[in-house]
Amino acid sequence: MYADSSVQGSYQGVAPPATGVFALPERPAAKADPALIADDERHFAALAACLQQTIAELSARLDAERRAPGGLGRHAMDRDAEIHRLSARLRTLRRFGLDLCLGRMVAEDGTEPVYVGRLGLTDSTGRRLLVDWRSPAAEPFFGATHANPMGLTSRRRYRWTDGRISDYWDEVFTPDGLERHAALDDQSAFIAGLGGSRSARMRDVLATLQADQDAVIRAGSRGALVVDGGPGTGKTVVALHRSAYLLHSDPRLRQRSGGVLFVGPHRPYLAYVADVLPSLGEEGVQTCTLRDLVAEGASAVAETDPEAARLKASADMVRAIEKAVRFYEEPPAEGMTVVTPWSEVRLTAADWAAAFDAAEPGTPHNEAREQVWEELLTILVSRHDDTVPEEQLRVSLRRNRELVAALGRAWPLLEAADVVADLWSVPAYLRMCAPWLSRAEVRLLQRAEPRAWTVSDLPLLDAARQRLGDPETARRKRRQEAVLAAQRERMNQVVDNLIAAAADSGADGDDGEGLVTMLRGQDAQVSLVDESELAVPAPDLLAGPFAHIVVDEAQELTDAEWQMLLQRCPSRSFTVVGDRAQARHGFPESWRERLERVGFDRIESASLTINYRTPEEIMTEAEPVIRAVLPDANVPTSVRSTGVPVQYGSVAERDSVLDAWLAEHAEGTACVIGDPAFRPSSPRVRSLTPGLAKGLEFDLVVLVGPESFGEGIEGAVDHYVAMTRATQRLVVLTGR
Repeated sequence: MYADSSVQGSYQGVAPPATGVFALPERPAAKADPALIADDERHFAALAACLQQTIAELSARLDAERRAPGGLGRHAMDRDAEIHRLSARLRTLRRFGLDLCLGRMVAEDGTEPVYVGRLGLTDSTGRRLLVDWRSPAAEPFFGATHANPMGLTSRRRYRWTDGRISDYWDEVFTPDGLERHAALDDQSAFIAGLGGSRSARMRDVLATLQADQDAVIRAGSRGALVVDGGPGTGKTVVALHRSAYLLHSDPRLRQRSGGVLFVGPHRPYLAYVADVLPSLGEEGVQTCTLRDLVAEGASAVAETDPEAARLKASADMVRAIEKAVRFYEEPPAEGMTVVTPWSEVRLTAADWAAAFDAAEPGTPHNEAREQVWEELLTILVSRHDDTVPEEQLRVSLRRNRELVAALGRAWPLLEAADVVADLWSVPAYLRMCAPWLSRAEVRLLQRAEPRAWTVSDLPLLDAARQRLGDPETARRKRRQEAVLAAQRERMNQVVDNLIAAAADSGADGDDGEGLVTMLRGQDAQVSLVDESELAVPAPDLLAGPFAHIVVDEAQELTDAEWQMLLQRCPSRSFTVVGDRAQARHGFPESWRERLERVGFDRIESASLTINYRTPEEIMTEAEPVIRAVLPDANVPTSVRSTGVPVQYGSVAERDSVLDAWLAEHAEGTACVIGDPAFRPSSPRVRSLTPGLAKGLEFDLVVLVGPESFGEGIEGAVDHYVAMTRATQRLVVLTGR
């Protein structure tokens, strides 16, 4: 990643300070020339007035919506959606104030400058004060280069500090740009931002998105877009901003169509990027790790046996779950006699088979059981004569213990954990479900504690849960039917009493017949049922289906883990972000080969090759580490140099290095990588493994004992990843 200007909370209110919105440093004084900033001051004054009016209007509308009746059905959903939309927009306006504005651009046609913001804003006269950064009109602000100015003569980017502009940078694309009041600088906004100190959260970078990144952000969403890039190329920046862009620009991906799921590699990463999407005005994106998709993920541990991990990583093993469940969907080979208070009815093997065939294809096992049960009841009811009321007969059959027990044996309610645990504890069951496994491999996968879940088990648990459905669904449905039946019974008693009273009083002049018709009508029966008594389970926000899924650090996913995501996105609309050279277990295929193998059909690719984070001095040392095992690694080219060489020393120097850095730097973050016994004494210092450092960045990285990471691909990748987390300084300590 890279950092830009600080937008960490604007001043209270949106009125520009009496001294103006610019608070420029004394040097260079030329930037404060009124000829350069007067137009901006006038524009920000108009923007402040518009913001105050907009906030007041939105607040009034939000209050009105909250006071309005909730309604039912679609009306209630529309009201809730509008409240959510208004609330999100108000939060964004109040969070940023004038620093909603990222910068401005001046076109060759001589029209007024166009100001680009985090969202669009138009005043009461229809004058456009800000264009949304995701709109086509804003594209030149990010995409213009000297080779392709995209119709611009100049572009200005602002740095905001505490709600005022502390610096700005102009870029001129044509000779005319110099004549339009541009302040040339020896340092661009982008390069200036790269040198800023890091913090525990990823800082705002929207104003300095580069043309190569913006092109990927604005790419279409049909099929899978692979974004391949080495360390520091802004892959995570692209992934996050693309999520916000697509939600705004592609109607197919908005909340009512499924929305967007963002999948990160681990919890420290999600904490690091937690502020980015809200700062872009998007609060509806679901974020998670793969562990979060399965309840057992919270306590799952790493698979200790590499061969067991390899076997479970196969998509074939995920598909074995289908056979594991089918084992419990075989109709009985023999019939039975069902005894009711009125007669005895023979239920044949053919009847069982017909009932099993009634389950609709694609229905989860536990939910399909209800369809089988209803078909069995229909068959048995058809065998009785018409003298027995059907509803009475069905009630009797539902209470028939022998029949219920027979169905429980033939089509039992199943738990995902039970099915997967049986695979690891019953060899014959595993051999039946996965016949391609050798006897030695079957033995390898057996374990004494079948429910001691590992990360490699999670895709199988997820597949089983998707195939089975919630066993509580059927139980809940029966409880709900019982509640509604009791309500209808109470309602019928009330209606009978009302009708009797009406008949006695001669209501309607027809001895109550009009009232009878009304109260016996279907509409009246429905309206008198109180559904608030029904238990409604909390929705699983990660269950999907989603309209689009963004996956960062995707090079680490196994074939089985890809299945977890594919089943949550039937459209196969994905943004796949990663670096083959950072795959700890190797990545010998191309991205296309890997994705086609796991189930994708439409695949486009984009490559990021410029390293915006890691200084040249560090990349010079890191490149040989990865090329030794992966000669074709996509090693990016650094755009900056700090003049600070990589420092080498012994492990004994660890604490002195950290103490000296903390004393010298009042801001910024440091990380010790590779020393699990180390406990930081400062909140600005962290201790992580190479795997948990992936996707993060720090001003200082102290890399401890990289020689212990191993000789193969995994060791080299860990070494390479750890080195490239540093944005300013890298210290490598060896010799434990």
